[in-house]
Amino acid sequence: MITIKEYRGHIRNWESLCAELQIDASLTREKREKEILIKAYEVWGHDMADHLYGMFAFALWDDEKEELFALRDQFGTKPFYYYMTKDGQLLYGTMIRDIMKQPGFEKELNEEMLQIYLTLTYVGGEDTFFKGVKKLMPGHFLVWKNGTLTITRYWTPEFHPDESKTLEDWANEIHTTVQNVMPEVLARDESAEAFLSGGVDSSYVVAVSNVKMTDSCGYEEERFDESGLAKQTADLLHRENSRCLITPEMYFDIVPYVMYEMEQPLADASAIAFAIACKETAKHTKICYSGEGSDEFFGGYNMYRNATRYGDNLKTFYVGNTNIMKEDEKKRILKHYNEDVLPINLVKDIYEEIEGLDPLAKMSDIDIQIWLEGDIYLNVDKMSTAAGLEIRMPLTDRRVFDIASRMPSCYKVNGEQNKVAFRTAAAKVLPEEIAFRKKLGFIVPIRIWMADERYNQDVQAKFHSEMATKFFNIEEIQKIFDEYVGGNSDNWRKVWTIYTFLVWYEEYFVKSER
Repeated sequence: MITIKEYRGHIRNWESLCAELQIDASLTREKREKEILIKAYEVWGHDMADHLYGMFAFALWDDEKEELFALRDQFGTKPFYYYMTKDGQLLYGTMIRDIMKQPGFEKELNEEMLQIYLTLTYVGGEDTFFKGVKKLMPGHFLVWKNGTLTITRYWTPEFHPDESKTLEDWANEIHTTVQNVMPEVLARDESAEAFLSGGVDSSYVVAVSNVKMTDSCGYEEERFDESGLAKQTADLLHRENSRCLITPEMYFDIVPYVMYEMEQPLADASAIAFAIACKETAKHTKICYSGEGSDEFFGGYNMYRNATRYGDNLKTFYVGNTNIMKEDEKKRILKHYNEDVLPINLVKDIYEEIEGLDPLAKMSDIDIQIWLEGDIYLNVDKMSTAAGLEIRMPLTDRRVFDIASRMPSCYKVNGEQNKVAFRTAAAKVLPEEIAFRKKLGFIVPIRIWMADERYNQDVQAKFHSEMATKFFNIEEIQKIFDEYVGGNSDNWRKVWTIYTFLVWYEEYFVKSER
């Protein structure tokens, strides 16, 4: 007998799987997807993920084999954690807090992770801030049998450029594939809305979907506010648009909630705005589309345009999309610094497996394996789950990535534009001024707000708190803060990264001990 022990996710190709595995397609979604997992395991065993499209992490128990089998999808859109107790028992789950409640768990801070965090601004790699709690990484499965744990990698992003196609060929393939994926993302008896910014990704998703309502965030600070562009896009596509105005008071008030629900600290400033957006959107829908994935697949970040210039030097410094603090600065501010704990160590094995690829493919591969899992998908999953909202990401799909894996880099970025082929595909259903609009990112006015004494009181208090003295040389982090307030706006990320760690630490190691 096969028993589902843990499951979070959405299986897109459920209709074809029901037909192939002889499952009653009229079952409720919950029963249907669990039945799919059981039958898929019975038919394909450990290779079952090759037959599933969607977002998923699960664990099942096989009575006959007396083994636990747990698997995380290829890109890590849903989290999965495990922990070995002192008496040799395996604890596991899709939420760290659930593991913490189980007998045998001992809560202890993994302080070395702070060195990684101060550079990446997120928890990269398989370790976490809780000592002994590990992530099952994307594209991996684990087997627990007779007291022995085995981790196996079943999928690796690979790049094999095909030089035979034109830009229009690639654009046509992208558009056809996205059109084929979209009907699977939403069942006929479901309804959804869509997050919409001023960018091409969310605009493209809306354009190829049948959503009637779009949801956007805005600010009073005009230069950070994309909601006007989103409204223009919604009007052009004949969709409604709901705008949430985020004030600095709302933003700072929700930070402790975000750090608690995230379970790991995350210094991506957009995560706070995203949390507010999820809570607001959940008031009028239970399912929402979002456009994550295409930037990493198709060369969406502006830094990718420097890939050729970086060349082989990438493996000496490129650890992913963010690189906030260098080692000499961390030595100055940290009370406990370990020379052997370096962010670059997280990606050394990846660089070995991508030897021979062009620089852009290398950067993309690193971001797909480290940044997407550690930051983007963690944020999407944790904040939507906390709000009671289910987010589906149509562009995060193996069939979409398959195109990117075969596409030469010249169709991803050039001297003037990023995501060239993807934008060309989007232009089939969007005006060119939207499809080729310069990438803005999900920007937040935090760099302005945090310098304002009306809003930074808690930041200053945390910087001078007793818990801060456990980890930081107070004079050094105060220098960073003072330089930021004094006009060095680049320091805002450093301040925010330190602050979010302290807020998270207070939630999990101070408040819980009271």
